[in-house]
Amino acid sequence: MPERRVSEHDPQSRDVVLVVEDEWPNRVLLKATLDRASIPRVREAMVLEAATLAEARMHLATRQIDLMVLDVRLPDGDGLSLARELNNAGRRPRILVLSASVLPTERTVALDAGTDAFMAKPFVPADVVKAMAELLDAGPVVAAVGPPCSVGPP
Repeated sequence: MPERRVSEHDPQSRDVVLVVEDEWPNRVLLKATLDRASIPRVREAMVLEAATLAEARMHLATRQIDLMVLDVRLPDGDGLSLARELNNAGRRPRILVLSASVLPTERTVALDAGTDAFMAKPFVPADVVKAMAELLDAGPVVAAVGPPCSVGPP
């Protein structure tokens, strides 16, 4: 998928990142990390915030989101349940899980839920920026609809 052209003058051309995190200091730290990112595509992305699953769902219903940075434990439920829901959609944003849990099983459960990447908190800012850039470059996840097309003689 071609990289989306980024322009500060045209908000429609910017990538949209949704940060789903209930802890205000963590949202502030992540936003500061993105504002100072060395990779322009990440630095210039429009950042939306949600402190709950309900707020995240509202953003997802009203905007095209390119990347979601998702916490696992939220006040109104498990962030991975949202990831599973999105896997049933025809198009979904890439999902980077940032979790305070460093258990290997947590990483496995997150990836099994259909997320694209997992990082533990506290995070190294440069690592988060690099992961976000790679996920934005990969584009959204688009589910195949119907049987594959065959071309040419049988």
